[in-house]
Amino acid sequence: MAATPQNPAAATPRRKVSRHRGEGQWAAGHFTPLNGNEQFKKDDDGLNVRTRIETIYSKRGFDSIDPNDLRGRMRWWGLYTQRKPGIDGGKTAILEPEELDDKYFMLRVRIDGGRLTTRQLKVIGEISQEFARGSADITDRQNIQLHWIRIEDVPEIWNRLETVGLSTTEACGDTPRVIIGSPVAGIAEDEIIDGSSAVEEIHRRFIGSKEFSNLPRKFKTAVSGSPLLDVAHEINDVAFVGVEHPEHGPGFDLWVGGGLSTNPKIGVRLGAWVPLEEVPDVWAGVIGIFRDYGYRRLRTRARLKFLVADWGPEKFRQVLQDEYLKRELTDGPAPAQPVERWRDHVGVHRQKDGRFYVGFAPRVGRVDGATLTKIAELAEAHGSGRVRTTVEQKMIVLDVEEAQVESLVEALESLDLTAKPSPFRRGTMACTGIEYCKLAIVETKQRGSSLIDELERRIPEFDEPITININGCPNACARIQVADIGLKGQLVLNDQGEQVEGYQVHLGGALGLEAGFGRKVRGLKVTADELPDYVERVLKRFQAEREDGERFAAWAARADEEALS
Repeated sequence: MAATPQNPAAATPRRKVSRHRGEGQWAAGHFTPLNGNEQFKKDDDGLNVRTRIETIYSKRGFDSIDPNDLRGRMRWWGLYTQRKPGIDGGKTAILEPEELDDKYFMLRVRIDGGRLTTRQLKVIGEISQEFARGSADITDRQNIQLHWIRIEDVPEIWNRLETVGLSTTEACGDTPRVIIGSPVAGIAEDEIIDGSSAVEEIHRRFIGSKEFSNLPRKFKTAVSGSPLLDVAHEINDVAFVGVEHPEHGPGFDLWVGGGLSTNPKIGVRLGAWVPLEEVPDVWAGVIGIFRDYGYRRLRTRARLKFLVADWGPEKFRQVLQDEYLKRELTDGPAPAQPVERWRDHVGVHRQKDGRFYVGFAPRVGRVDGATLTKIAELAEAHGSGRVRTTVEQKMIVLDVEEAQVESLVEALESLDLTAKPSPFRRGTMACTGIEYCKLAIVETKQRGSSLIDELERRIPEFDEPITININGCPNACARIQVADIGLKGQLVLNDQGEQVEGYQVHLGGALGLEAGFGRKVRGLKVTADELPDYVERVLKRFQAEREDGERFAAWAARADEEALS
């Protein structure tokens, strides 16, 4: 065919177009496993591994565990092998999994909504002391993690947890992880709506069900009716945020597609208002889209945030309505900006029933089994049978009579659990770090605790809300991109040219008021030893240069690089 103005392509030979392999979406007919994870999930549902743990592995020991169970399916029951002691961070990405594995496990206790009775907390504390060398960490997703767990002890641990209504079901793995919720749901004076019943119904209907036990990757949920926006809704796969509809009253604004790690994304509003009783069905629709349309070919793109980014909120809402709910969603308003800078519920606060709740701050979430038991005993001694964990690695005792408040606060202080923390104790979080985590490059927990002490000593007058989040690797379990000062663990060079533990610095991230990822100053890295000096220096510059009422994140966004170095 001759070339013409209407057909210019005819002048040149056609290029062969290769067929795209697709993204591994089930809804597009791509059921063939495309990586090792998809293969072992196809071979056997992760939930089935419990029987093998109880009947084979716990009786024959660690060496009897099938590798696909050990590093794959056991996560469906909250179990990860922990890092073998003595392996430095420089070898994290070099060694094979079996070289990093210790013969002990991290066990994650699932605590939906952060809700615990004092009896449940006592049982966790007892398990920690008897089976986990006293270890216990409160996570920023309201769970409690134990370490040094032997496979031989797992059935007994499960039995004790389940006797008091707790479990480790789908605490890890490519599953619907713990449903985080407002820790003061149903009791806060300023609550818009209590989402507790929705959390309970989602758990009852779907957790442990094979309907959603094979997802492309993990799926994170948040439900809160608090005006403080206290569940980090912006960085969850799906979030239900309390709002007041001008016609229909209190309900939830629907968000999807948030997440951090190496490709952080703030979730997007679908513009839909969801009444409380419809939250479980809408949740099932969103996770159904993830199961069926989620990208399974590459693990690095197998999170809902990538699908949402590609589709956009309009298409996502349309598919949700047309294919999963079979009805239209009601349009609704966005949540109001919170008036409080802190949203961790630390301190003494009046409940809607006239009693009080007391929020207190452990050091970077690190506690121990004996302390958990003592917290439960103190709560009971002061008339309470309920405690809560928060997404800021804090804890709360509920239902305290006014006459008991001061005594409880003093008793907690005696355990180094303060309800009146400095901004540094209150605002510093840390992930597990190299002590136990096979992905970590540097130490975090002890570093964070020492940093708190140093800053309290060096800048005792500092009284501004400040968040300092410390992560042992790039995966952002401690939410480094949305902290005022985010510290990503890596190996750096010191003044002598030696490779040592250190951090890449992110500044000015935020959630709530003005959610965003802040800025990463090119080349701004600090060694672990220099960390207290650096943070002191940048906070003093903030104090000197800030305008009236200016937050650290706003100052960091406008400050020149010299002031941030």
